[in-house]
Amino acid sequence: MRTTDMTSWHPASWTARQAQQQPKYNDPAALEAVVAQLSRLPPLVVSWEIEQLRERLAEAQVGNKFLLMGGDCAETFEECESDKIAKKLKILLQMSLVLLHGLKKPIIRVGRMAGQYAKPRSADTETRNGVTLPAFRGDLVNRSEFTAAAREPDPLLLLRGYERAALTLNFVRALCDGGFADLHHPQYWDLGFMQHSPLRAQYQQIVDSIADSLEFFERVSGGRAPHEVTAVDFFSSHEGLLMHYEQAQTRYIERNKRWYNLSTHMPWIGMRTAQLDGAHVEFFRGVANPMGVKIGPAMTTEWLQGLVTTLNPNNTPGRLTIIHRFGAKDVENGLPKMIKAVKETGQQVLWICDPMHGNTETSSGGFKTRRFENILKELELSFRIHESHGSFLGGVHIELTGEDVTECTGGARGLTDADLARAYKSTVDPRLNYEQALELAMLIGRHGPKR
Repeated sequence: MRTTDMTSWHPASWTARQAQQQPKYNDPAALEAVVAQLSRLPPLVVSWEIEQLRERLAEAQVGNKFLLMGGDCAETFEECESDKIAKKLKILLQMSLVLLHGLKKPIIRVGRMAGQYAKPRSADTETRNGVTLPAFRGDLVNRSEFTAAAREPDPLLLLRGYERAALTLNFVRALCDGGFADLHHPQYWDLGFMQHSPLRAQYQQIVDSIADSLEFFERVSGGRAPHEVTAVDFFSSHEGLLMHYEQAQTRYIERNKRWYNLSTHMPWIGMRTAQLDGAHVEFFRGVANPMGVKIGPAMTTEWLQGLVTTLNPNNTPGRLTIIHRFGAKDVENGLPKMIKAVKETGQQVLWICDPMHGNTETSSGGFKTRRFENILKELELSFRIHESHGSFLGGVHIELTGEDVTECTGGARGLTDADLARAYKSTVDPRLNYEQALELAMLIGRHGPKR
């Protein structure tokens, strides 16, 4: 980053700006004590992992890799369990295997996990039966029960979130290092649904093809011998929403002469906190992590250009990922203008599609849901729009779970509104279940080289 831009920056310089979506703590001294404690604890990730991810994202920017981001809309402390973490990792591995096979390029795997404990809210308060309390902002901030005590923002939850994130990352790393993610044995990733899934034959064909193809392994490993392709790398990501949490884990790495947010490999900024003069943009312009910025119908071309040049003034490869989320009905109108706006800056970014958030609706039974056909439609249109405007879609950002939930309709099983009540578990946004997620990966894989 340019020295002139950084002379006034430090990890707490964001406090001089307006910070959106922050809880109101009633005990500033307790908050300060927790932040001080967090700043002394070991980092959750390290700078060389972050730089490794940035280098891979730089390759995705020029079309040599593809980014798969996926995970829960909001993690909970209660679900920090080995079985649930393993299932989430399994479905991401299965999806990446299918994408590798279809797209014929290496996949960068980034999980929405180990830190996705805070969520933005459209209102600061919630009213039930005439009682108004602070909104539930995720386990990192307060508790979901509708009582005054539970909804009081508690700074100690920052420590609980750090601990859960550390436990999750430790388990994921152990699984990957221990051979759980071995590409030679994808049959071990079975989630238990393959015995009855309509997708079983297609998935099995992919697994068999990979197992029998030495040339495939050589391609995805950059020319290494097949026996060296044993495991995959896995990176973490979360929305950089709660500023005290992000600040506390930000460290200066002397050998790199840069600041890093070591709470995650790849934070992202949502549109609700992406004001050019706001606290979030001020903070994230100063850290060296690769980062994402979400954009949608409310984003103007001038706003996007300001974000691109502010967050990546040196046009550093792999630094900036634009995550567009227009919805199937608006993507044809909105996305071309955004592509043109970024081209006018001369900046290179990685474009990926979030086909989930713009396609949320309410079912006939009152459930918040998303239709699989709309999710797929936005993805298909995004591939087409990028191609027609001299760009390309380099990744996807999906809310999913490794469990057999019924939160989104459609897919191979044809889930309907009537099915949603069977296993609707999300407390925030509806997620694709394991079968829908795998089906989506198979459909994305059709955009690979023509055989």
